[in-house]
Amino acid sequence: MPTIARVLHGAVLTLAAAGALAAPPVARVEPVTDTYFGEQVVDRYRWMENDKDPDWLPFLKGQNAHARAVLDALPGRAGLLARIRQLSGDIVAPAEVQRAGGRTFYQQRPAGSNNYQLFVLEDGKSRVLVDPTALDTATSHVSLDWWRASPDGSKLVYGLSQDGSENAVLQVMDVTSGAALPERIPDTQDAAPRWLPDSSGFFYNQLTGKVDTPERFLDSRARFHRLGTDPRKDPVVMARGHDRTVRFDRIQAPYVITVPRSRHALLMLADVRSERRFFVAPLEDVLKGKARWTPVADFADEVTDVDLDGDDLYLLANRGHPRGRVLKVRASTPAIARAREVVPESQFVLQGLTRARDGLYVRAMDGGISRVRRLGHDGRLSDVALPFDGTVDQLATDPDAPGALMLLSGWLSPKRIWSIDAGGKVEDTGITPRAAIDVAPYTTERRFATARDGTKIPYDLIYKKGLRKDGTNPAFISAYGSYGEAAYTPEFAGRLLALIDQGAVVGFAAVRGGGEYGRDWHRAGQLANKPNTWRDLIAVCEDLDANGYTAPAHTAIGGRSAGGIAVGRALTERPDLFAAVVSGVGWHNPLRYVAEQNGYGEEPEWGAINDPAGYRALKSIDSYHAVKDGTAYPAVLLTTGVTDPRVAPFHPAKMAARLQAATGSGKPVLLRVDFDAGHGMGSTRAQQDEEAADTYAFILAQTKR
Repeated sequence: MPTIARVLHGAVLTLAAAGALAAPPVARVEPVTDTYFGEQVVDRYRWMENDKDPDWLPFLKGQNAHARAVLDALPGRAGLLARIRQLSGDIVAPAEVQRAGGRTFYQQRPAGSNNYQLFVLEDGKSRVLVDPTALDTATSHVSLDWWRASPDGSKLVYGLSQDGSENAVLQVMDVTSGAALPERIPDTQDAAPRWLPDSSGFFYNQLTGKVDTPERFLDSRARFHRLGTDPRKDPVVMARGHDRTVRFDRIQAPYVITVPRSRHALLMLADVRSERRFFVAPLEDVLKGKARWTPVADFADEVTDVDLDGDDLYLLANRGHPRGRVLKVRASTPAIARAREVVPESQFVLQGLTRARDGLYVRAMDGGISRVRRLGHDGRLSDVALPFDGTVDQLATDPDAPGALMLLSGWLSPKRIWSIDAGGKVEDTGITPRAAIDVAPYTTERRFATARDGTKIPYDLIYKKGLRKDGTNPAFISAYGSYGEAAYTPEFAGRLLALIDQGAVVGFAAVRGGGEYGRDWHRAGQLANKPNTWRDLIAVCEDLDANGYTAPAHTAIGGRSAGGIAVGRALTERPDLFAAVVSGVGWHNPLRYVAEQNGYGEEPEWGAINDPAGYRALKSIDSYHAVKDGTAYPAVLLTTGVTDPRVAPFHPAKMAARLQAATGSGKPVLLRVDFDAGHGMGSTRAQQDEEAADTYAFILAQTKR
């Protein structure tokens, strides 16, 4: 019986030869020329930035129809989808957990469910608090975007949005009764609510810009809501121009942070950077509208996380210590220059802090592998022994209770909720049932490639045991490398096992621009250094080829969101190295960030268009403008969601149009469009299953002969 891959590839060749597949719609060419610091740049498809253009929706529908004709014609796709559905449906997937008032709150997608639900566990029994799937219709779905329980566990604030838009509406619930309170607050995509210690109200962030405009995320404001009052009258606690002593840019968002048993409140100013600005003031004064905010740390101090314990303020600081250290200072006199070091820099990259009754828990990472450390009240730092090497997505503590809860997963270990007791003992809580998935046939491997400047680039592989290194295996290598985020740390392979079952090698490259080795690793792939990101990916693929895992004719690369930079520029710089490229909701035309709602806030990571150095950095990462006519490009699959608030759909659409016009290889360039999804955060399990089936079928058709 032929393998799925051979059937897939043969079907594409047969259909193409028979002329059964209609060509994709040809995009209207309407050039616009921009001049940046004396250099002219021609944009052939500028009109796609206007989603009201009469040709826009027909173009998307035509492209998607063509993509569907190609993908649906692959006979083996049905088998892949069945396996993917089994893999995703059999897994109970936790996403977030919180301890409050003796209750445990957890967000989890039950086996077979189409979306995540929110549960509360008390007295050994769980019950559903929020089930967004109950609000779904035949043509639309609702997702739970964020939530936070009050310190006493009696109330819950949460945000719901439609169709993956992340345009959340804030709501409040009485936990005991499950009754929804009357409050409804719109424009709360990134509300990040923080409750008062007495659970009577909360601070939150609210957007002020209109949806689908470049102003959407500019000039947001911090407000306070007292339960039972009219949200329209919620006082503004901080906004640009609100306090002449606190000046900040329009791209920075203000958040107020409170913790139980502290009379202080923190003001955090945040943008796309991991570093934040912090101020402190007495909470009582903040509530009275009379706060005098005392500076704690500026962006230059490189503080990435904080926690309060009464008058003790802990700072996770990176300045001069790129892997991070923990400082302690009095919140009443917060001079960082006089702060005392309580956790020194080490080989571990420090990621976050959270306080429990028995001490301060520190989430850390060693080259992408998670570690947990605890700073006791006696000042001693101890390591918590984890059951396996993996990723700790979250550490959740209650200042009034000892120990912690954590979300822990590995490449071949599904994510579950684990507990850490005061003695450091780690146990599975049983909240997340074990998946009935046999992982015995698979194995993992960590390797290092050598970049062109000699830097060692780590990457992880997953494949079936007994792999023959004869250069004929299909391979799918993903990369991200932005914002200082370690995007591909060990998370259960899940749906990818369907691809690995077909003999594929699946890999994840920890390219520079990420945070696997701290701030220096990020800076080495940021701004003018960004070419290291895609050249590190190229080095990883070359290392795989040299060691017989695969070969260019069998290699596919993939990335999502900002990972579109890595795969887009690898594609345009080394088209000979790949058989296929998959870009999910990818950022391909950064020179035009000024036209999208999530654009201006990105300037610290990529550069500003009105600055010569910023323009050069942006031009270097723009894969849309790097496409050259007549080049033999590999097969390309681009995806987008119409409601995407993070990467405007014009990025994949422009890239698809340009590649379709330019490629000389005759290989397909497909634009897959989801008309009731966004960036993926709110997508349902069914939507994710369908996209995975399309992706894997496409990869196998191009890489396995």
